[in-house]
Amino acid sequence: MRVLTRIMKRIGNIAGEAGAKLRDRSRSVKLRVLEIARAARSKVPQSQEKLKKAYGKLLDSTGRVIGQAKRFSQEIAEGVKRSADILQQAALEGLRQEIDAMLPRVRQVVQQTKTRILGGDTHAENKIFSLFEPSTEVIRKGKAGKPNEFGKMVKVQEAENQIVIDYEVYEQKPSDTDLLIPSIQAHAEKLGCTPRLTAADAGFYSAKNETEAKEMGVKRVSVPSRSTKSAERKREQKKPWFRNGQKWRTGCEGRISVLKRRHGLNRSRYKGDDGMKRWVGLGVIADNLINIGRLKN
Repeated sequence: MRVLTRIMKRIGNIAGEAGAKLRDRSRSVKLRVLEIARAARSKVPQSQEKLKKAYGKLLDSTGRVIGQAKRFSQEIAEGVKRSADILQQAALEGLRQEIDAMLPRVRQVVQQTKTRILGGDTHAENKIFSLFEPSTEVIRKGKAGKPNEFGKMVKVQEAENQIVIDYEVYEQKPSDTDLLIPSIQAHAEKLGCTPRLTAADAGFYSAKNETEAKEMGVKRVSVPSRSTKSAERKREQKKPWFRNGQKWRTGCEGRISVLKRRHGLNRSRYKGDDGMKRWVGLGVIADNLINIGRLKN
């Protein structure tokens, strides 16, 4: 609602008093949000009824703002809201496009809220988590302090001397077990040989992956199986080469931290999926240049 109201205010500043007038509902929305916050914190049984009532009022206000935004868009298209200045008219057209892009997303959020709060269904498919980046996914990490994160999954593949040789931003989060063999293939394509040692965490393990990796020429596969009951497998995972591989893999976790902290991969400053891929690529290039420079000195 804040986004749509902001766009309509900008339209009003350009087009003046022509056509529909904007009614700013920001104050009433803020009060509804405070009601929702108080009801959500309360442990009293009646608070759930208060929560639904507050959400109902908020959804009603949202519907009115959606209707206003739709009228503003129509009036720009019909020439009711216009400007004699060419640049200002172009700005109006751009604002109309912003409204037309935002309205379907806002309607989807409204439907999600009705399904979740009023219908009690918390597992609706195709949820939208960000108005500005609608392709954002929820990534369940299982961490106590941060069980869920929002964004896109990025694979970073590191070789010796802290050089990142491959990365990928996935449109949809894949299973880790599906990434090991393609990563080995990417290594072979870029460096002309298969790695002597491949190390990854337990999420990448499967017996099939281990067999395929060895068939591709990888001599040692340091990917632990946490659920194994085989005494032989447990002995294998205690061998020095396996433990050294896991230590090296743990060091690779530091590469991810550096990419986030030093090169901004914790948040993309570019918009859209293509922008995110470009942002990640620039961060990887910058980090590789630093590490290659250190090797040359």
